[in-house]
Amino acid sequence: MKNENLLKVFAKYVSLNVLGMIALSCYILADTFFVSKALGAAGLAALNLAIPVYNFIHGSGLMIGMGGGTKYSIYKSQGKKEAADQVFTNAAVAMVCIATIFFLAGLFASAPIARFLGGNEQTFEMARLYLQVLLLFTPMFMLNNLLLCFVRNDGAPQLSMAAMITGSLSNVVLDYVFMFPFGMGIFGAVLATGLAPVISICVMSPYFLKKKNQFHLKKCRILPRLFGGIFSSGLPSLITEVSSGIVIIVFNMIILGLEGNTGVAAYGVIANLSLVVVAIYTGIAQGIQPVISSQYGSGNKKAAASILRYALTTMAVISAGVYLLIFFFAPEIARIFNSENSAALQSIAVGGLKVYFIGSIFAGFNIIASMFFTSTEYPFPAHIISILRGFVVIIPAAFILSSLAGMNGVWSAFPATEAAVALVGCILLIKRLQKLKGAKV
Repeated sequence: MKNENLLKVFAKYVSLNVLGMIALSCYILADTFFVSKALGAAGLAALNLAIPVYNFIHGSGLMIGMGGGTKYSIYKSQGKKEAADQVFTNAAVAMVCIATIFFLAGLFASAPIARFLGGNEQTFEMARLYLQVLLLFTPMFMLNNLLLCFVRNDGAPQLSMAAMITGSLSNVVLDYVFMFPFGMGIFGAVLATGLAPVISICVMSPYFLKKKNQFHLKKCRILPRLFGGIFSSGLPSLITEVSSGIVIIVFNMIILGLEGNTGVAAYGVIANLSLVVVAIYTGIAQGIQPVISSQYGSGNKKAAASILRYALTTMAVISAGVYLLIFFFAPEIARIFNSENSAALQSIAVGGLKVYFIGSIFAGFNIIASMFFTSTEYPFPAHIISILRGFVVIIPAAFILSSLAGMNGVWSAFPATEAAVALVGCILLIKRLQKLKGAKV
C-alpha cells in the first residue's frame, strides 16, 4: 500500500471514529449540562458520584468489543473466516455474561453502591436512581459497544460513526425533553442516556438485516483460551475506562473533605470535559486499530508504524488546540455549568481546568501507544501503561499532592501521572518498534 493511500485510509477511519466518539461522550456531557440547569449543584454532585459506574459499563463493553474486534480483523485479513466467526460468537457470550452481572446489580444493589460512592443527605436518592436505571440498561450499552467495534473492523466505519452520532444526538434531545417539558428530573436524564444505545443499535440493524455483515454467530465451542485472548487484547480499553471511574471516586472522596459538595460539583465539570477530550484520543486509537491490525496481520509492519506516526502527530496538534481553548476560555466554560452562579464553584472549576488539562497530551500519547501494542498482538506493554496510569501512580499522587497543596494538588495529580507514565510508554514503544523490521516513527 502506498503512503498516500495509507494516509487516506488513516484519515477516513480516524476522522469517522473521532466524530463518533465525541458524539458518544455527549451521553454524559449532555446530562451534566441539563442536570446543572434543572437540579443545580446538588444534582451535579449526584451525577458525578454515579459517573464511575458508567465508566465500568462502557469499559467492559469496550474490552470485549476492542479485544474481539482486533482478533477478528487479524483473522479476517488472513482469510480465516471460521476462526473470525468463532471470535465473534465467543465475544457475544462474554458480553452476555458480564452484562448480566451489572443488570443484577441494578436490580438489587443500587442503594449500597450509591452510599459507597459518597452519596449523602443531599445527593443519595438522585445518585441511587441514576445508578439503578443505568445498570438496568447495561445489556444495551454493551451490545452497542460490541456491534460498533465489529462493524468498524468489518470495513464499515461510516456506519459505526453514524450509529454513534445518532444515538448521542438522540440523548441530547431526549435529555431536554424528559427534564424540562416532561419535568422528569434525574430519572429523565438517565432514561435518555439509556435509550441512546438502543437507538444506535437500530441504526446498525439494516446492516444485519440486509446480510452485509461478514461476522456471524455460529454454533461452536466456547473456548477459555479464546476468552483469554479477547480479554487480554481488550484489557487496556477496560483499564482506561475503569481507571477513569476509580480516579473519579478517589477524587470525589478527597474533594468532599476539602470543599464539600461544591468542590465535587466543580470537579464534575472538569471530569465531564475530560471525558470529551479522552474520547477524541480514544477515537484516534479506535480508528487506527483496524488499519494497524490488518496491516500487521498481512505482514506489512512498516505500514503499521506509519499509521502510528500519523496518529501521534494528529494527537499532538489536537492537544495543543484543546489546551489553548481551555486556558483562555476557562471562565466561560465553567459558567456554562454554573447555573446557580456560585462564586465558589466558579473559582474552583476555573483553577482546576487550567491545571488538570496540562496532562492532555500525555494522556493522548498513552492511549494511542496502548492501542498500537494491542493492535500488533503485543498487549503486555499496554497493560503496564494502563495499570500505571489507572491505579499505581495516580491514586498515591492524588493523596500526596492534595495533602501538600490542597485543591491545586488534586488537579496536579492527573498531569503528573500521565507525564510519568508517558515516559515509560515511550521507552516501551521504541523497543517495540525496533522489533518491527524496517519500522520507524
